Amino acid sequence: MVAAAVRIPFFRHDLGQVEIDSLAEVLAGPILTTGETVARFERGFADCLGRRHALGVTSCTGALHMSLLALGIGPGDEVITTPMSFIATSTAIIEAGAKPVFVDVEPTTGNLDASLIESAISSRTRAILPVHLYGQMCDMRAIRAVADRNGLKVIEDAAHCVEGRRDGVGPGQLGDTACFSFYATKNLTCGEGGAVATDDDDLADRLRLLRLHGMTKTAADRHREGYQHWDMVTMGWKYNMDNLQAALLLPQLGRLERNWELRESLAQAYEERLAGIPGLSWPAGPEGSRHARHLFPIWVDGDRRDSLIQGLQEAGIDAMVNYRAMHLLTFFRETFGFEEGDFPIAERIGDATLSLPFYPQMPEEHVATVADRVRALLETRP
Repeated sequence: MVAAAVRIPFFRHDLGQVEIDSLAEVLAGPILTTGETVARFERGFADCLGRRHALGVTSCTGALHMSLLALGIGPGDEVITTPMSFIATSTAIIEAGAKPVFVDVEPTTGNLDASLIESAISSRTRAILPVHLYGQMCDMRAIRAVADRNGLKVIEDAAHCVEGRRDGVGPGQLGDTACFSFYATKNLTCGEGGAVATDDDDLADRLRLLRLHGMTKTAADRHREGYQHWDMVTMGWKYNMDNLQAALLLPQLGRLERNWELRESLAQAYEERLAGIPGLSWPAGPEGSRHARHLFPIWVDGDRRDSLIQGLQEAGIDAMVNYRAMHLLTFFRETFGFEEGDFPIAERIGDATLSLPFYPQMPEEHVATVADRVRALLETRP
């Protein structure tokens, strides 16, 4: 197959001169590590979310790990979560010393099925960790109700979902914490990075200690106040965001809504152009919800996903898989004894899912090219 005249990338960031200027401002100052620029970003991000606290960290994985530890979850405990996510959702649980317990997902969204959670609760269950997959929020009202009935904590993996809403609820509103990613392809990006949000003042204080070695003072504190003896009051980790990362993120807050509108328009264009292709569907959110539109995934029936990826790549179109069912990956099979058939809906989605090129500045003619190629490949390949 002849490649496209212009390669269509999976993602392209929109960082430019305003971010360069923001970085230059930090470079002109004395503090490159966690300082006032991080604090400014944290205030702005908390305002965007409508949460009392947001703490900048090195990754969503770190935010998840810290949240579990801050909530007292550790060895011998179990955390209920989904097999349809990036591996870090579950490895953070393992890093905390606890065990991930999977339940299957909704067939229409790929999100954790709230109706299955209660049957998976044991005497060792301490928390629920839902994932807002692709940018579509889980049924947080149902999940919070299950948690409250059973005395459980809720930690939201909102790596895909800054802008999402469902049933009048946003990320972090019903969870004890919500954890975000600023990885290279996310809606807010600084290459790597993340944040944890909470409305609980005491929990925010514990998280601040955990993200920097359990120390009572930061380098910025010592620069601002002069040297004062600091103490280590708990075991902590090196999870603090630096001013350089925050400098890249701050200008993006002002165009977060506009970029969401651009992605929403592109998603609608994709849906119109892909409609009616036999054996092709995509996740469907509940009426009235707001999808954060981090990814545009499609689901391909009949074991044709991998050949479709190959055909798109041959045509110069990048595509990704988000995600294969986690419990069937070698580590999880060997560690926990999972087998095919354990979570059939997650397995079906994992075998069918494919993410198409998608980013705010993507030309609509590229959407047309991608959709037309998908249609041609699915209509011609068995």
